[in-house]
Amino acid sequence: MEQVKLDILAFGAHPDDVEIGMGGTIARHTSKGFKVGICDLTKAELSSNGNVILRQQEASNASDTLRLSIRENLGFPDRGLTLDDKKIAKIVDIIRLYEPRIVFAPFFEDRHPDHGHCGRLVEEAVFSAGIKKYQGTQELPSHKVQDLYFYYINGFHKADFVIDVSDVHHVKMEALKAYRSQFMLSKDGVETPLTNGYLETVESRDRLYGKETGTLFAEAFKSKKPIKRTSLF
Repeated sequence: MEQVKLDILAFGAHPDDVEIGMGGTIARHTSKGFKVGICDLTKAELSSNGNVILRQQEASNASDTLRLSIRENLGFPDRGLTLDDKKIAKIVDIIRLYEPRIVFAPFFEDRHPDHGHCGRLVEEAVFSAGIKKYQGTQELPSHKVQDLYFYYINGFHKADFVIDVSDVHHVKMEALKAYRSQFMLSKDGVETPLTNGYLETVESRDRLYGKETGTLFAEAFKSKKPIKRTSLF
């Protein structure tokens, strides 16, 4: 693993999860020189369409579009994101290795159970990564994350804050289109919720969050602790 200190590290259960929820936020920050990474927990080997090799290539293409500093895949079993010590320890290693200032994970309420399980695993790992005596699978010093936020994959939930992504939303959509196997039905493909206008749904949701906050496109996030501001203006 390459040693890079990250400003932002976003976790997803599957390749494309992070791009769906916060691809615009990533594009906005990488365009300003911030170092951003993604860690996918599974290789999505149970996907109805595509295969592991194809999905990894698609993830690589999306990473290039978003100008990521790193992308990791922990290879946990798809549909096997149980809350256990071994998985938490491996996520702790990633957090300690890259020392991110801010970590993102999927919101707990989602139609796909893996997304919620991913959020819980990451929350546990963020806490444990900051404990000096907690042993991961590698000998790495403890690291306290500044903030942990949750992004939305499916559904439309009440937001604690949004990021205006109007000027980079096209980059997000370009990154999502890299996942052709998931969002575009091929001749021999299987129809799924993702192949039936899903990208249009993502764009519509971003428009709704934008409309609520007086901008064109926005991505929404949840926080478990109060958001600190130094001024109302």
